[in-house]
Amino acid sequence: MSKVCLYYFAPHSPWAYLGHERFVALAKAKGAQVDIRPCDLGRVFGASGGLPLAKRAPQRQAYRLTELARWSAFLGVPLNLQPRFFPVSPDAAAKLIIAARLAHGVEAALNLSQAVMRGLWAEERNIGDDDTLAQLANGCELDGKALLAASRTAGVQAEYDRNTDDANAASVFGSPWYIYEGESFWGQDRLDFLERAMSR
Repeated sequence: MSKVCLYYFAPHSPWAYLGHERFVALAKAKGAQVDIRPCDLGRVFGASGGLPLAKRAPQRQAYRLTELARWSAFLGVPLNLQPRFFPVSPDAAAKLIIAARLAHGVEAALNLSQAVMRGLWAEERNIGDDDTLAQLANGCELDGKALLAASRTAGVQAEYDRNTDDANAASVFGSPWYIYEGESFWGQDRLDFLERAMSR
């Protein structure tokens, strides 16, 4: 029986974007199932003492850009350090991903997550815009219009809230966050440790 890795993230997180494809490939290679859980990072920060980017000290903001540039170059993953449509509310995108999982399964949701994050961080697309989200879903061979409608339902909102509540209960405080066999790993730069855990 394959093991399950919980995957908490926010779709406007550049760090989730930098790690997403590597994480998906790792889980597949190790035969681990992914439990994809988009969550409200604002609420997570509120519960854990984190600060939104705009409220961080200037030196922290500057170093964040340095690290993003380093990781983008190191991984060969294209990333605009200051994309046109950022900051942006991630809620609509997160709920679209949840709707995709409910309607089409985890793989479709993972593919859509990559398209959304690449759209924001590499393609100058506005993931807070309904038409853009529908186009991104259509590009993943999903029905964007139908998914948008589904993403606005009470059931999807309830799952988004539940994901966030579960993240807070699990002491999550950043994105991406992976939990495997009860062990937490924060950040795409911890994927090597997650791989070791999956190899045990």
